[in-house]
Amino acid sequence: MEGTVKCSANYVPLSPISFLERSAKVYSDRLSIVHGNVKYTWRETRQRCIRLASALTHLGISRGDVVAALAPNIPAMYELHFGVPMAGAVLCALNTRHDSAMVSVLLRHSEAKIIFVDHQLLDVAKGALEILSKASRKLPHLILISDRESPLSSQNNNNRSLASKDLKYESFLANGEPDFEIVWPNDEWDAIALNYTSGTTSRPKGVVYSHRGAYLNSLAAALLAEMPSMPVYLWTLPMFHCNGWCLTWTVAAQGGTNICLRNVTEKGIFDSITQHQVTHMAGAPTVLNMIINAPRSVQRPLSRTVNVMTGGAPPPPQVLLKMKELGFNVTHGYGLTETYGPATVCIWKPEWNSLSPDEQANIHARQGVNHLGLEDVDVKDSESMKSVPSDAKTMGEVMIRGNTVMNGYLKDRKATEDAFRGGWFRSGDLAVKHPDGYIELKDRSKDIIISGGENISTIEVESVIFSHPSVLEAAVVGRPDDHWGETPCAFVKLKNGCNASADEIIKHCRDCLPHYMAPRTVIFDDLPTTSTGKIQKFVLRQRVKAMGSVSKASKL
Repeated sequence: MEGTVKCSANYVPLSPISFLERSAKVYSDRLSIVHGNVKYTWRETRQRCIRLASALTHLGISRGDVVAALAPNIPAMYELHFGVPMAGAVLCALNTRHDSAMVSVLLRHSEAKIIFVDHQLLDVAKGALEILSKASRKLPHLILISDRESPLSSQNNNNRSLASKDLKYESFLANGEPDFEIVWPNDEWDAIALNYTSGTTSRPKGVVYSHRGAYLNSLAAALLAEMPSMPVYLWTLPMFHCNGWCLTWTVAAQGGTNICLRNVTEKGIFDSITQHQVTHMAGAPTVLNMIINAPRSVQRPLSRTVNVMTGGAPPPPQVLLKMKELGFNVTHGYGLTETYGPATVCIWKPEWNSLSPDEQANIHARQGVNHLGLEDVDVKDSESMKSVPSDAKTMGEVMIRGNTVMNGYLKDRKATEDAFRGGWFRSGDLAVKHPDGYIELKDRSKDIIISGGENISTIEVESVIFSHPSVLEAAVVGRPDDHWGETPCAFVKLKNGCNASADEIIKHCRDCLPHYMAPRTVIFDDLPTTSTGKIQKFVLRQRVKAMGSVSKASKL
């Protein structure tokens, strides 16, 4: 309209960096991070992140460069979520369960120039760098993160294994300037993070997040998690998972306190809730399972309701029911790496309070409706792109569009175009739509197994099984698991005259893959196939379902 102008007075690119800037002013003396005896205020956190950003630029990091991190939920990992983008760089938080081979693949694909490594994962990182060196690749700088809360971090063997050029985190920060000028994004669509999702070692899928998407999803997460100002948030969800579902930035936006938990245990959860008066937490259904099955000696009565956001796999209704009985208010969301984590939320309606506990739990297990940061979520026929009827019966593919959908897949334009075909992001998940518009996941069009919130490629597991000299055919499907949600179950046909035990197949997989990807169950049998020789996995899923869940006692 005539008389208007777009300028710095009325337009600033959206970025989660602004959350830290505000909290350092508004909540300057409030605790931002607690990790055992290590405590920081929001003023101190900002100062440390400024020094971190400055130190990164001194090491040659510039706008758009990738900085990797291999660390659990510790203060340094939280600081990297701000310090890296404050240097104009892109944070690539790696899954701490990856082995050296996978880490090397992701470092090569992302072209990370620096990798921050927790002391407990140093051997994994060193193995990855050794693989890269054999391929004549330029190696990223390694910066070691020691943990004052862990006696292991001061062991001499870690120091001896460091190369002379490698740095230590606290010393690295000390080299930074306290008055460093933040490198703000030129465009809010600029990348802030790179997160790897399901894929094989030969074709990793790097999901690119923007400052704008991260900003909007962080605020949406505060709303769907019912997080007011100054919450106390317990980190039971890995920060490497979609940047902690953007809650790394959400807690800063609300001036909350981050309670870091290196190892997630039943005792650690209940002790932290009691000691720090935790108000919020999040995690996959495995965390919920851990809570409801905690020994009586570990459980503590809750002095207040703790709000828990869960997702990653549909939580069983009985788990939700037990959580409620213990005093936890569970919010069920659904999303993917490509949607910055949660995309939908099962918003509770007052009229459901009159239903029986079982009926309430069944409704609660639905994936729900889009959150406020997204434009729309629908269930459509993948070919015609028409919405399926809201009859709770007709299945279609979950499709999503809006400002909290990824920019695309790094270095893979075809995969990006395929994912966005038809003007929607195609999730690959199958669902039905209820008359009230709430969606409910029913199956996955791909054969990905979600175990404890981790995506496992059945193709990759099958290829490893095939590499065993006695194996003729193999197929892997997900088997229900009381603890992990589902775990790999392998159906194997051996070559004539060859022998192999289930334990031998499992060990072979564990030797070649991260342990969580290895089958927990192996069944020797002929595999059902179509007339064209394609294995009928739906038949195998039916067999596995009839077998029942893997019990806690059989966990590896």
